[in-house]
Amino acid sequence: MDSLSQIVLGGALAAAIAPARHRRAALAAGAALGTLPDLDSVPMWFLGLDPVTSMTWHRGPSHSLFVLVPLAALLWGWFKGRGGRVAEAPVRWFWAITLALVTHPLLDAFTVYGTQLWWPLPPSPSMWSSVFIIDPLYTLPLLLAFVFALVRGWRPSSQSALVAGLALSTAYLGWSLVAKAMVERAADATLATMGLQDAPRFSVPMPFNTLLWRVVVMTPEGFLEGERSLVADEGPMVFRQYASDTRALAEASGFPAVRRLQWFNRGFMKAESRGGRLVLSDLRMGAEPDYSFRFVVAEREGSGWREITPQQIAWPWEARRRLSSMWERIWERPAEEAALAAAGTARVQAASAKPGETPAASASK
Repeated sequence: MDSLSQIVLGGALAAAIAPARHRRAALAAGAALGTLPDLDSVPMWFLGLDPVTSMTWHRGPSHSLFVLVPLAALLWGWFKGRGGRVAEAPVRWFWAITLALVTHPLLDAFTVYGTQLWWPLPPSPSMWSSVFIIDPLYTLPLLLAFVFALVRGWRPSSQSALVAGLALSTAYLGWSLVAKAMVERAADATLATMGLQDAPRFSVPMPFNTLLWRVVVMTPEGFLEGERSLVADEGPMVFRQYASDTRALAEASGFPAVRRLQWFNRGFMKAESRGGRLVLSDLRMGAEPDYSFRFVVAEREGSGWREITPQQIAWPWEARRRLSSMWERIWERPAEEAALAAAGTARVQAASAKPGETPAASASK
């Protein structure tokens, strides 16, 4: 999640657990601990790592429960030995420190990026993908509770505000899981009629909300992409089909950067040959045709590919128009897509989105 969410979550948790007379100090300590794991980006920046290495090591060791739980115990022991507030209420401060640290990677795991909760064990990063990386409805209750407690200090009303803020934000995470289950149930039913019931897939909410979702399904020729509004959509889902250069991806699959990406994103990648360069796009973050992470990993050499140091590239992204189209899509299903769903037979819509245009906008034409 974004830094603000992590700061107010860590601060609110620590302040709710610590003694009332320590509340303002706990807000500050929890805020610092809540953002500490994300400081892993600082040494990577100084080391000048290539973009694939930087992406796949972020949310790595610094987000592992095997690292953070012992670190919390060490910090607690050190502060306890110095006396002061921690020594006055050691049990409360132990839990305040521990939970402020470990809830950071647990919250991150609710997003689609991928969080290595079990590093150094080899499983792919956890990506429960039920909330977008920035979601105001999750953050706002915590922010209000944090500010209220900062102003009110030791007073009982600040404790009530902290508990309420934590309860509301946690309930919102619970709702996000319910919403995801509803979307995946609709996707599963549609894909079963297409013979794709076993195809690898993921679902993820669109930016800043949990009402509009995106579902991506991998196929031998590329992938399918569909949207589901919990407000406007009924009946089967409609998917758009997109091609991926799966042959080129297979030919380059032995390159370390490609293997690392496949492990990190579980193979949810689009491969393109552009000007003699192999470009891999992480399908989890963005939407066709724009993605947050695109990497050039190889160059054409004869009939094959030559590995190069990965380079990150970006295409123009018109955020204002995309967000406007997304907002409209929450409340209204495009007429053409609604007709296909009502027909109950066609499940795949021809992909016609132009660069810089959202699939929803294209489908509404």
